[in-house]
Amino acid sequence: MDSLRHLAAHLGLDLTAICLLTFAIYYPRHRRRDLVPAYLALNVALFTIVAALAEVGGRGGMALGFGLFGVLSIIRLRSDAVQHQEVAYYFTTLVLGLICGLPHLRFALAAALSIVLLLVVYAADHPRLFARARRAVITLDAVHTNPTALRADLARRLGEPLHWTVMEIDFVRDLMVVDVRYREPVGTSAPAPTQPHIRTPTPTSPPASPSASASVATGHVDVPRPAAPALDTA
Repeated sequence: MDSLRHLAAHLGLDLTAICLLTFAIYYPRHRRRDLVPAYLALNVALFTIVAALAEVGGRGGMALGFGLFGVLSIIRLRSDAVQHQEVAYYFTTLVLGLICGLPHLRFALAAALSIVLLLVVYAADHPRLFARARRAVITLDAVHTNPTALRADLARRLGEPLHWTVMEIDFVRDLMVVDVRYREPVGTSAPAPTQPHIRTPTPTSPPASPSASASVATGHVDVPRPAAPALDTA
């Protein structure tokens, strides 16, 4: 009975930690819904496996443990869409499941280690930490063999270059691919959206006569002349 109560307390700690990591830290900053179930499922699955291995004990528990780490060692994040920050969240999810799943670990120590992990991830991935630091892979429409000229070109296009690596140079098409780390200029913001142009209706005028239209087209204005007086022949 005590073991079940102890396991339930560790499970509650694990669920609380992974929910804080996923819903309070990761999702508000990265907004990737597809990785939320991956983090939750991976954490709970590891907690379940570690708790089961601890219950097995000497009856094959060591062999199952080596098999578990062997399976985890061949798992590779092959998707190019997963960034390095998200890989860090993956490893934190793994460690939380392993720590909270150890039933012989004191609850206070497991809680303290989980809090330390959450605080480190929260601080390391904070948006205000190196807020202006950026990374981009760009293709330049010129080949710079002089590092000073390359730095000036990068500074003109992006900002202050901190470090760059030339990945490709094509002398035939006169271009080069550069992986650059730079500092964004102060006060850089997105351009304000342009206001839609509203056309005001103009008052319509009565149609002009064909003669008037021809006169306007040729640049002459016809002035009406008074009628000549009739001659009395009597």
